[in-house]
Amino acid sequence: MLLEVEGSLRLFGGLERLLERLREGLDTMELTTQFAVAPAARAALWRSRGGGARLEELPLEVTGFDSGGFFRNIGISTVGELLKLPREGLARRCGQALLDDLDRALGTAPEAREYFLPPPRFAAKLELPAEVSHADGLLFAARRLLVQLEGLLAARHAGVRGFTLTLLQSEASTVVEVQLASPAREAQRLWELLREKLATLSLSCPVEAIRLEAGDFSPLHARTAGMFGDALAEDESWGRLAERLQARLGPDAVYGLATHPDHRPEYSWRRVEPGEWDPREFRHPGPRPLWLLQAPRPMREDDLQLLAGPERIECGWWDGDEARRDYFIARFSDSSLGWVYREAGAWFLHGLFA
Repeated sequence: MLLEVEGSLRLFGGLERLLERLREGLDTMELTTQFAVAPAARAALWRSRGGGARLEELPLEVTGFDSGGFFRNIGISTVGELLKLPREGLARRCGQALLDDLDRALGTAPEAREYFLPPPRFAAKLELPAEVSHADGLLFAARRLLVQLEGLLAARHAGVRGFTLTLLQSEASTVVEVQLASPAREAQRLWELLREKLATLSLSCPVEAIRLEAGDFSPLHARTAGMFGDALAEDESWGRLAERLQARLGPDAVYGLATHPDHRPEYSWRRVEPGEWDPREFRHPGPRPLWLLQAPRPMREDDLQLLAGPERIECGWWDGDEARRDYFIARFSDSSLGWVYREAGAWFLHGLFA
């Protein structure tokens, strides 16, 4: 892997600090690496293959020049010895391409490289060194894949709202789905949610390998703090709490509510993922109770003291559940307030005010 770092040295505090951060990240992924730095990409590539030795001391094997053994037969074994030979003779015997490669390594000739484009989806598989039948072992292995996912997302300036971890077993496979309240890419946050999911999982047989997959990346921009407190950080902490509860209890136990474009109260709401609702979508239709009964309850008109209304709601003729109701705010004998309506001459209680 070749990295052009000259333009980033000041940002990272110099070459040594940048290399230190790279080593830490690669160590987290448990990758064995050999670093080498040079003014030209080809020279850095050769140096990394040669264990970081100086360019002149590198064996010709790292360059690929001596595949036929020609230079070895004439006693040339290093790049430095090759550079001392007359260029005219080298061009005549080995072709201009060899000289061009040497010039690129020395930085005296330009070299066009195709830039890496991070893929739009992530998929990685990890074979476990031994069968694992407990969550802790799976979490340890999954962290390595989550760090890789974080790197890809950082390269794309993106986050994910969910990912899947497939546990590959000898007899079957188990798919663990993790959902987030808002797009994120931090490996630690993803790992904590996965831990909650795995804590409720019972494995029927040991796991031999794991596969992590994620797609549908969402743009993720740098966050700036507000002048009068960080409301965004508060929203994020609530979102993370919802994520953890949903991971532990399941999506049917933790969800949000949002408005739905229907005048009938029983159809005017919908379930959404935590954090999905945009308050700007809300249009206040008028006074509404905090609690809506699952089904309207018949009432006697004598038990009601009407305080406000009527509000006419006429809707639903197109779907077979037509409503023609006059809604009122009413006080009951115990001084509580309710939302009642009259339809076809009968009275019903539909909701209660706090």
